[in-house]
Amino acid sequence: MFRFAYPEYLYLLLLIPVLVAVYVYTAFRARRRLAQFGAPRLVRALTPEYSRVRPVVKFGLLLSALALLAVMLARPQFGLAEEKEKRTGIEAVVMLDVSNSMLATDIRPSRLERSKLLVSNLIDRMENDKVGLGVFAGEAYPQLPITNDYASAKLFLGAITPGMVTLQGTNLAAAIELASSSFTDRKKVGKAIIVITDGEDHVGGAEEAAAKAAKEGRQVFILGVGTADGAQIPTPSGPLIDREGNTVLSRLDEQMCRDVAKAGGGLYLHIDNTNSAQQELQAALNRMEKAPDTSSYSTYDEQFQAVGLIALLLLLIEFYVFESKNPWTKRLHIFNRKK
Repeated sequence: MFRFAYPEYLYLLLLIPVLVAVYVYTAFRARRRLAQFGAPRLVRALTPEYSRVRPVVKFGLLLSALALLAVMLARPQFGLAEEKEKRTGIEAVVMLDVSNSMLATDIRPSRLERSKLLVSNLIDRMENDKVGLGVFAGEAYPQLPITNDYASAKLFLGAITPGMVTLQGTNLAAAIELASSSFTDRKKVGKAIIVITDGEDHVGGAEEAAAKAAKEGRQVFILGVGTADGAQIPTPSGPLIDREGNTVLSRLDEQMCRDVAKAGGGLYLHIDNTNSAQQELQAALNRMEKAPDTSSYSTYDEQFQAVGLIALLLLLIEFYVFESKNPWTKRLHIFNRKK
């Protein structure tokens, strides 16, 4: 299969007829000015070393080289080639709480949006790491299998909204268990479970799940978002109220978050309106063990190198073609007919 990677550069070929027209017009004007000095045959006799063909040849060579350069910029590709790339990094699975309490605005612009910004910045700083995404509330669901496709990761992250999980609540144990089963089978590589939540665990069992994950070689990081004072949960009809008509306040349970992180051999970090949690998490991930990983993929076989070599050869030939007759090549009668 033949294709151009950047076919828009082929529009440069439209310059070719324009340059030809300019050259023809200029040559015509020059011939008219030369005719004012005398008959063409007499002028040629007075300038025996001047060649009328060589300038045309030089222009043709330059024009051909320009056309080939335009084709080279368009990057012609033919066939497929297998590429292997070695990466050295860690694996991280991010589980994001999407319960309604994450809509609270004690952290600006909201708990959920601030958390998504942190994850987005984390992905931006990844180079050779693998990342997976999941969401949870009363249940946990995967969003993106672990991958090094960061563009897809940010695309899925941007699509995360409250209400993606119909069963409300906060089931940290389910989130940790799902994340723990999402890693690859690679050995001797740092594997991080990053759970971002407002810390209101309604099910229990999170410490046990974190301890089990730690035994399997995972490191559990709990990022608590919110404040201890709490905040109202906004809904389309106003603040959320309970069955007795009281306004519901969602409070961050930092102690519970610390206990789960300790059981998982990781850290607890508090997400506020600063970047401190982002920096501490990044530093902790950088300290984790990195392992090499070789990935194979198919890519189009580039052909622009051959086009570039031909263009360079034409430029070299043009450089050594003089407008006056060369005594070394005169005897070959390349540009003049033999008398």
